[in-house]
Amino acid sequence: MVVGEAAAAGGNEMSLSNMVLGFYEEGAERERWTDPEEDAGDDGGSDDEGSTGGGRGSAESAAAFWNDQRSQLHEALLAKTSSAETRIRADTEEAVRHMRATTGGVCSCTAAAAGGCRACALRFVAEKLRHAGYNSAICRSKWSRTLDIPSGEHTYVDVVVPTRSGKAVRVVIELNFRAEFEMARGGAEYKALVAALPEVFVGRTEKLRAVIKVMCAAAKQCARQNHMHMAPWRKHRYMEAKWLGTPERVLPGSAADAVPVGSPEEKQHKFRASMLTLDFGGRTAVEVV
Repeated sequence: MVVGEAAAAGGNEMSLSNMVLGFYEEGAERERWTDPEEDAGDDGGSDDEGSTGGGRGSAESAAAFWNDQRSQLHEALLAKTSSAETRIRADTEEAVRHMRATTGGVCSCTAAAAGGCRACALRFVAEKLRHAGYNSAICRSKWSRTLDIPSGEHTYVDVVVPTRSGKAVRVVIELNFRAEFEMARGGAEYKALVAALPEVFVGRTEKLRAVIKVMCAAAKQCARQNHMHMAPWRKHRYMEAKWLGTPERVLPGSAADAVPVGSPEEKQHKFRASMLTLDFGGRTAVEVV
């Protein structure tokens, strides 16, 4: 779900539904979301006013900040991957190519004539991965409103990989990753970071967490440099809630089978169905439990 930043006039209050579900153009004036923690100078995570350092009014400190963000993003995106993660990425890219090359698209709902919808695209990729032997599902994450972020929900695909140690490893698949961070009024430095992001993200939660941290710090700095308020849906906690919470996993075409990740039902049903033969160390798995 990509949420645009709305233009607002005066002190009128913006409704949560418009912030979470609407798609709006960014404007020069924007409504301020009342954030008690931010007003107190403690916003937590990369939303902290001091999280990107001090003295950024100078050109030198600003340049140093953006150089550091580019370095951190490069390091996060090129972090070492396991053989299983590499295989999942390759099969995901193949599924996406197949989807785009399919005449008439893959959408079977009312949006087919308009070029397809996200729900059908997610289902197509999840089904392709399951047919390839992966424990893949559509994930639905939801979170409640807090003092500093609005409520929301997001859908994406994941693959749960069992390892020899018995610990499950999640690989997150986001089909519109770059678009999730785009900002119409973002400066040149911020847009360069966005352009460096993959259109389709495939990676473990540790890698995703590192990328989110960099991009949210960059978005905050961009807002400060342009004298804009940091929209709540661009904050670190909001972005993490999209992919790093505990979602419901739904098998493609089986909405009634939704179960939370990590629940006994999810472990029993999904792991036995897995056909993976490699764990994240690249070793052959003798038994999947």
